[in-house]
Amino acid sequence: MMVGVAKKLDRLSQIIGSLMRARGLQSRMSEYRIFGQWEKTVGSVIAGHAQPVSVRGSKLFLAVDSPAWMQQLSLLKPEIIEKVNRSLGKEAIKEIGLNLGEVTPLRAPAEQEASPAPVTLSPEDRAAIESTVAGIKDADVRQAMRRVMEKDFSSRKQRNK
Repeated sequence: MMVGVAKKLDRLSQIIGSLMRARGLQSRMSEYRIFGQWEKTVGSVIAGHAQPVSVRGSKLFLAVDSPAWMQQLSLLKPEIIEKVNRSLGKEAIKEIGLNLGEVTPLRAPAEQEASPAPVTLSPEDRAAIESTVAGIKDADVRQAMRRVMEKDFSSRKQRNK
């Protein structure tokens, strides 16, 4: 009995594919695959701050959650276009439009609540971090090292709770 259902579904799939080709919609549907593959295509960091909203012609429109991320993504447009087109298997997207908007969190609220409460660093911890990074001349490297050390101190405190 299941074999008959499978054959009917297979036939229905062929009919839908034929109709889409006849109407010139098949290529457009393949472009919309990006909505389902967004996080896999661009990574969880970018997907956490920007999500596809629509495709018009060869332009992909993204909702971005903050002006800072809009600026960052404007610099990354060529790389994002390349990743999207590689994912689609063709050069379908040539431009990206960025608009401020609401971005749906990647994790479900239950998962967010399950994450441990942030640990507050003591003044002594902060002083130790600052004395360590004080000798780093490059401001970007100094800030990056500061963040790494803060995360390390926090994770150690979390484990020792």
